Amino acid sequence: MVMNVIFLMLAVMVCYTISSLSDKYAVSEAKFTGDEFTFLMCSSMSVFLAFTLPFQELRFTLTWQSFAAIFLIAACKMLEFQMSALVLKQLSAFELKAWLGVTLFVSYITDVLYGANLRVLKILCIAVTVVGLVFIAKSGRDGKIEYRKIAAPLVLYLSAKYGYGLVIKAFTPYISSTVQLLPALVIIAVIMLFRIKPSEIVKKNKQGSLTVILARIPNTAGMLLENAVIAISLANYSFIQPMILVSLFLIGILRKESHSKLNLIGSMICVAGVIMFQIL
Repeated sequence: MVMNVIFLMLAVMVCYTISSLSDKYAVSEAKFTGDEFTFLMCSSMSVFLAFTLPFQELRFTLTWQSFAAIFLIAACKMLEFQMSALVLKQLSAFELKAWLGVTLFVSYITDVLYGANLRVLKILCIAVTVVGLVFIAKSGRDGKIEYRKIAAPLVLYLSAKYGYGLVIKAFTPYISSTVQLLPALVIIAVIMLFRIKPSEIVKKNKQGSLTVILARIPNTAGMLLENAVIAISLANYSFIQPMILVSLFLIGILRKESHSKLNLIGSMICVAGVIMFQIL
């Protein structure tokens, strides 16, 4: 069971690492606005996700919980996409993943409320991981990040990421995760049509549009695998972000990007925390 969870988490990490790098490009280099970025993501993921429906177990009960789940997922994803576009103007994909570490404690306590055993050793593992994330955040570009400008979007982004996992876990007895996600993405894409013109996006940056759309293939695969992890544990879901953080760090090394000692120490501590949490 433990090995199955680890393999799932590693698969999500690979998928999301690819899409994270694309997201940073879309915002900082392709110069897409939050609305344009959100439309490209939701419309393309809706198509890719629809292709997977014949291979999935689909479940929908005609209850208020099913409809509430769809609209709550839409709200979480809308916030996530819109706020990430704002936050990534200041933070790198690497730094953003570091901040997501604050959801670890909340997610584990939620698991406990759902019936998991409260174990001091696991809390210590989370604390170790958070220490590593703090080191990484402190190494972020020597004060060049203007956190006052992104404080509110960052809080909303973190809330949306945690909220997505909570909604999927809470409402899965009434409606399967994919049936929650697909209509939510369609709803967001339709809303964005009233705020942007798709033809203008292509004119603005054709190559950038194609890059964002193609990156949604691993992004969609990652979301499906992520939902499987959520069904097992919200804490494991939250631990995926530090894993992505470490993978981005290793990619930076391969690219011969400069990293401070805090980056290196923080990444090693994160790896240790994630591994210990799974073993203990």
